[in-house]
Amino acid sequence: MTVAALTALAAVADSKVNPGALGFIVVALLGVATYLLIRSMTKHLRRVDFPEAKDDEGSPDAGA
Repeated sequence: MTVAALTALAAVADSKVNPGALGFIVVALLGVATYLLIRSMTKHLRRVDFPEAKDDEGSPDAGA
């Protein structure tokens, strides 16, 4: 790094650094992606056909 770059970095106060618009866009995109993934997962889980439990005495759960 050059001396000019170091002095420019030193001149920026820590309290003035913020995420800005790019940080907001990244967080918003992550939120939208999470919503879409949860919605897709819910659709797929509704399509799953779970086997029904049988009420015969031969099953291990019936004797409990």
